[in-house]
Amino acid sequence: MLVAFEGIDGAGKSTVFNRIKEETSNTNLENQLVFTREPGGTRISEDIRRLIISPDYEKMDPKTETLLYAAARRQNLIEKIIPALDANKVVLADRFIDSSLVYQGIGRNIGIQVVAKINQFVLGNVMPDRVIYFDISPQEAMNRLKKKKQAADRFEKENIQFFEKLSLGYRNLINKNPANYVVIDAQKTPQKVYESVKKVLIPLIKEASK
Repeated sequence: MLVAFEGIDGAGKSTVFNRIKEETSNTNLENQLVFTREPGGTRISEDIRRLIISPDYEKMDPKTETLLYAAARRQNLIEKIIPALDANKVVLADRFIDSSLVYQGIGRNIGIQVVAKINQFVLGNVMPDRVIYFDISPQEAMNRLKKKKQAADRFEKENIQFFEKLSLGYRNLINKNPANYVVIDAQKTPQKVYESVKKVLIPLIKEASK
């Protein structure tokens, strides 16, 4: 089973993702779960990630950005995701195809259909079995990002209008296929958000292990 964590920057999905990864290490779930992120997950994909998010590359063309994401995703898929699925493991991915559809398709005005076609070539028939979406207002997301101690990457530096486009884009994807999504209220406290995600994940993991 492939489960993707999705949401706009500042929604807190990576915080929850990393906490789950940490708390399942050295438990009986460790051998059943595989964690990865996008862009990233493998050495090649992580190198591509550094190019994509670096604030030094403000002039990166949207089409270049789209293709770099696809390249990183392909390498992650071949090296990590497909072998894990073939071994009957549950793969948890911090971002997947929906991020490209929304961030590049809508945010960068490439077009969802164009991005979908590129990624169909990359992914074949591998798609998330379930998407956990961290729902937060664009303004609250930006407020959180301003409080971060780390330097902002290229996406975190975007304006509120960009975040509003992303939020609407995710909502449209969910409305088209609601059965594939679980929407989490990400405006709650980190602990409550974490508990909400656990309530979703535990049954999914049990289902995958049958």
